Amino acid sequence: MQQFTPIKEGKVREVYDIGENLIIAATDRISAFDVILKNKITGKGAVLTQMSKFWFDFTRDIIPNHMISTDTEDMPEFFRNERFEGSSMMCRKLEMLPIECIVRGYITGSGWASYQKDGTVCGIKLPEGLQESQKLPEPIYTPSTKAELGLHDENISFEQSVEVLEKIYPEKGREYAQKIKDATIALYKKCAEYALSKGIIIADTKFEFGLDENGDVVLGDEMLTPDSSRFWPLEGYEAGKGQPSFDKQFVRDWLKANPDSGYTLPDDVIAKTIDKYKEAYSLLTGKNIKEL
Repeated sequence: MQQFTPIKEGKVREVYDIGENLIIAATDRISAFDVILKNKITGKGAVLTQMSKFWFDFTRDIIPNHMISTDTEDMPEFFRNERFEGSSMMCRKLEMLPIECIVRGYITGSGWASYQKDGTVCGIKLPEGLQESQKLPEPIYTPSTKAELGLHDENISFEQSVEVLEKIYPEKGREYAQKIKDATIALYKKCAEYALSKGIIIADTKFEFGLDENGDVVLGDEMLTPDSSRFWPLEGYEAGKGQPSFDKQFVRDWLKANPDSGYTLPDDVIAKTIDKYKEAYSLLTGKNIKEL
């Protein structure tokens, strides 16, 4: 049996090169504030992979994506075991664009902090009188750079994203920047409307895109998971305050309240975190995540 080692390890994912395609395996690691926590959240990798699969299937009419299969029977024998079952995705190889495509439909987090200072979010002027967690009149696109592991991403304007891409693709940089902006807004609007019908508010999220062998823009990485998005329950939602969440904001809040934790979570926080991830998956898909 051929052995494989990751060609890239992120905070949560491991990427394996299997020749023509890639295998992206979501681990049970969890990160917060750009630090990998010492605990693992058992079953989290499966939730991330299966939720991305759901959204990739749901949005194929908007833009192509890199997913080929999440069935390990379609993968080399090395991946046909408990470690990878349910948490791995075989994907097309893409030349990834160095932009984090962030879209915000509600004002919260760092956006709310910025708005309180000067009425803007990532340099975008917003109407006066907004409340914390309020829905924005229209979703806003606030891209950022993609930092290396251990470094912080940097918010940039749309024009700065054009400049970044034109340095790499002098003739098509602006076209790519516009395409990923338009796709980001379209994906968010369709998915946020659907999620709302299932009792979940998607406050904000981020997407990543790459180019295929023909130079066409393709959606890659993960999609609308609790790791890459803020999910709020619709029930009990009220602007003017922070919201409870289905995502790792729960972990961030605990870490803020316990600065001496050494990035180690207690068992009850671990249990509540995976329960929130699984609940979000069940509400959105109508299915229960397979227990691993």
